[in-house]
Amino acid sequence: MSQPELPGWRWGPFTFRLPFYHTRLYWPELFQGIFIAAATGLSLIPLMTMFFGLTFEEAVAASMIHSILISSALIVFGEPYAPGWLTPALPLALAFAIGAGDDPTLRLQAMTALSLDFALLLFVLGLTGLGKKFVIWLPDTLKAGIILGAALAALKRVFIDDAERFLLQQPIATTLACAVCLIFAFSLPMQRLKEKYRWVAMIAALGLLPGFVIAGIVGPLVGEVAYDVQWGFLIPPVGDMWNKMSPFAIGFPDMSMMIQAMPLAIITYVILFGDLVTGNEVIREGLKERNDEHIDINPTRSHFALAIRNAVMGISAPFFPTQGPMWTGVHVIIIQRWKQGRQTMDSLHSGLISYYGMGIPILFFLLPLVTGLQPLLGIALSLTLVLTGFACAYIAMAIPKNNASRGAVLLIGAGLAFFEPWVGLLFGVLTTLLLVGWDRSVEPIPEEHEEAPAPVKLEAEG
Repeated sequence: MSQPELPGWRWGPFTFRLPFYHTRLYWPELFQGIFIAAATGLSLIPLMTMFFGLTFEEAVAASMIHSILISSALIVFGEPYAPGWLTPALPLALAFAIGAGDDPTLRLQAMTALSLDFALLLFVLGLTGLGKKFVIWLPDTLKAGIILGAALAALKRVFIDDAERFLLQQPIATTLACAVCLIFAFSLPMQRLKEKYRWVAMIAALGLLPGFVIAGIVGPLVGEVAYDVQWGFLIPPVGDMWNKMSPFAIGFPDMSMMIQAMPLAIITYVILFGDLVTGNEVIREGLKERNDEHIDINPTRSHFALAIRNAVMGISAPFFPTQGPMWTGVHVIIIQRWKQGRQTMDSLHSGLISYYGMGIPILFFLLPLVTGLQPLLGIALSLTLVLTGFACAYIAMAIPKNNASRGAVLLIGAGLAFFEPWVGLLFGVLTTLLLVGWDRSVEPIPEEHEEAPAPVKLEAEG
């Protein structure tokens, strides 16, 4: 018999669950949270220092704010998904912000515009219930083109735009890290080995960590990585970061920038909605094994929680799009453990909060961990973008059903990757209309109460 959802302190549509008090600690999730988050949560630091005028310590402070807001999805808002970045939108957001000008202030204002536009869009679509109708209304060819555009933009960022800064500085270590992660995550021969050998499956379940560890070992041997580990504790300079990033200190973006950012906010919403649908299906699959716990799936609550997180991020440490609904790989790993029964994990919320609420904030204060990872952060960024490009490409290519649609998807993807967001979106709409027609699915997203097959998943989340 299904029990009520794990209790907490209710406020509005949300539920606050205090770690240790409302939830139990699970060590496997805690350790994964510390080490895997270290491999990904800090990977934006090279971008913040290179393009947005922050020092290393200020960038650590910004990453800490992002991670606290990500954890708030579970602790403060009571969401049942493992939250993460909207990684497919990251290369598009970088191109938009860097294109705003050479001044770091202008670039950060562009990030603020994206974050606040996205928060407003989420709030309105959640309040009116129009979110699902909007995504159903979009044609499949345009959706596939948007996802392929994210793939092309991600690979362009790694192999062309930032190649001299990152890839060509550490070519062997970066290539090894990408190869190992691609093989463990996507290789069909490796899939057969995972089914045959439990230890291979366990390594694959660690996500980005195996490739990151190999890069950390091989890098010094080939002269591409030099460690300078410092001992002690780091107090992230949040005040200095605020003075360089917050629109209250550097000024809010003007209306023209807010308008220019809206098409990219709409594109990101399409990606976000796909993540929510995927997350719901993974939970539904788990509930077949765990009918002893009720999990509240509430799209309206999710929209409001995401709107608040993006708004707070936009006025404190704007770096779009770090506040998404789900990190698919982690979500699946935790659900797999939860499915094993109450003796393994009493509540899904306990497992999720162990991973995020207790794991992520710790690493930002440990100076040996932060300084030890510093020479590997460029590799982590390239790795995240390559995996994003690969995953988005195979998802996009699976959607079109005929040759005209496949060709149109490639054109739309190229338009979004190489032009400004509003130009790319307008080009995508015209291409769809002229070459394919408005080929939308009648009902691609199942109702909450219906059983439905799991959709294709966006794997590359960080």
